[in-house]
Amino acid sequence: MALIGNIIDTPGGQNIIIVGMGNLGRAITSYFAGKREKLSIVAAFDNDLQKTDRMMAGIPCHHINKLTREFIEESGVSIAVLTVAPEATHAVAKKLMDAGIRGILNYTSVPLTVPPDVYLEEYDIVTSLEKLAYLVKTH
Repeated sequence: MALIGNIIDTPGGQNIIIVGMGNLGRAITSYFAGKREKLSIVAAFDNDLQKTDRMMAGIPCHHINKLTREFIEESGVSIAVLTVAPEATHAVAKKLMDAGIRGILNYTSVPLTVPPDVYLEEYDIVTSLEKLAYLVKTH
């Protein structure tokens, strides 16, 4: 545990972005605030003009078109949390990888395939609930 903490809590910390500021994106951002000192959500991205160019859940929300390699490098971002609509998942994941993101936490229901140099964690809430419903019913 100490070794993992030392890796995660490096002096410079690690910056994270949220892509998709619907209900789930806002909930994750609000929940995460202040939980880990060295893991910081620094920005969000969305395609909804009602959400962009303003603060949402305490962080600036930019239009998805501003998600560039230059932004990622200047902001020191290495991780993205993906909470977009299923039909946008592949295109947004590609955009993230093209911009230099090295870690993706995928909360969509669409499985992703990434190159070996990109780390992927996938969490499908619906599938998890279906699994629990099955286990509860059969045991």
